[in-house]
Amino acid sequence: MGSPGLKAARAKMADAGVDEVAIDTFAHYYRLLEHGETGMIPESAIEPVDIERLADLEVPDEAAAAALRTTAVIKLNGGLGTSMGMDRAKSLLCVRRGLSFLDLIARQVLHLRTTYDATLPLLFMNSFRTSDDTMAALARYADLPVEGLPLEFLQNKEPKLLASDLSPASWPKDPDLEWCPPGHGDIYTALRGTGLLDELIVAGYERVFVSNSDNLCAVPDPKLAGWFAESGAPFAIEAVRRTASDRKGGHFARRKADGRLVLRETAQTLPEDAEALADLERHRYCSTNNLWIDLASLKTVLDQREGILGLPLIRNTKTVDPGDKSSPEVIQVETAMGSAIEVFEGARLIEVERTRFVPVKTTNDLLVLRSDVYDLGDDFVLDQAGHDVPFIDLDPAHYKLVGDFDKHFPEGAPSLRKASSLRVNGDVTFGSGVEIVGDVTVEGEAGHRVAPGTVLTSAD
Repeated sequence: MGSPGLKAARAKMADAGVDEVAIDTFAHYYRLLEHGETGMIPESAIEPVDIERLADLEVPDEAAAAALRTTAVIKLNGGLGTSMGMDRAKSLLCVRRGLSFLDLIARQVLHLRTTYDATLPLLFMNSFRTSDDTMAALARYADLPVEGLPLEFLQNKEPKLLASDLSPASWPKDPDLEWCPPGHGDIYTALRGTGLLDELIVAGYERVFVSNSDNLCAVPDPKLAGWFAESGAPFAIEAVRRTASDRKGGHFARRKADGRLVLRETAQTLPEDAEALADLERHRYCSTNNLWIDLASLKTVLDQREGILGLPLIRNTKTVDPGDKSSPEVIQVETAMGSAIEVFEGARLIEVERTRFVPVKTTNDLLVLRSDVYDLGDDFVLDQAGHDVPFIDLDPAHYKLVGDFDKHFPEGAPSLRKASSLRVNGDVTFGSGVEIVGDVTVEGEAGHRVAPGTVLTSAD
């Protein structure tokens, strides 16, 4: 049964010990590929959405606290930070005071447990590449695990497929490169395949809050937990207003055919619809990747669909070795967890402040996070202290990789609280106590150093 390529892929996954639920899910998307499915969402098929604002809602404190007590937290932690030159979990990066992303996440949850007398289990969805380092780093928090529940579960892996014939790619130089993650939409497959979904329900948890580990402002907020519980919705996503920096990113819309909410990613947008994708007035909201999921509803839908949620396909074309553009072209079958919004009848969106969406994807983002733009509170949450978050553009030739970045800021980040933007061109090292005011551009040859205590202004 099935094509030779699918048979080979299934056998390869089984030999590698991949869960049967994940293999069946992969087969579902493989068949879509075979039939020419692209996952594209035409502009003609959707319309803009209007959504409610959290700031306009009132949630009683007691209801908020009660909802938090039946909530579990999942952090997506499978990323290595390879774009920044890392070869281990990105969440191990130091943020400040010698504390990493993982340290702050753990302390945020421990603080909430004490404040609200909540069990609030914390679980990490790790990849096979991030598991060991992550668990070693969390070992110092003896009170973090919740009895009866694991501290981690692993996302699945799947074979890259040759674009020429959809057979599993072979790369003897580095067999690990023959595999790829299925995208964060794999969370639903992993929850079911590991049995964790049933374990959470049996333990009395009603919902999960899911977010990325590189977004330290995505804390399990009691007001949001209370709103979600009272709404009766099976699924919800926190959304923010799109800005100029989001023009090329995904957005929410409503599908005309059935009225369901959808999340259209850039990879699902036709070339002729690129202008509409970038229209911030038409499509005003993008995802924070902060999700609220009713566990009973998720189990029901998965049972009805025989374990395959059926998220929209994302067909990602790359080379088998990302660092070798001459290596064979492959297709990576991916899904986005936020796209599950179209699966659930009655799913909701809620607009939150941009302060709940501070992801770190580049060293530009990392510089802001390490600066005084944010204060670290007693609750270990980063609070925006500056009026605006400045725009940062560091010369990628000297700052893209974390190792090089750290060498250029040996005494820590400059003060950016009064900055509007900072552009650095060239090989520039910053001394201690440097302050940036307004819009500043710094240029320098190799070895150029900004002296300690220097105040750089727009006029310089």
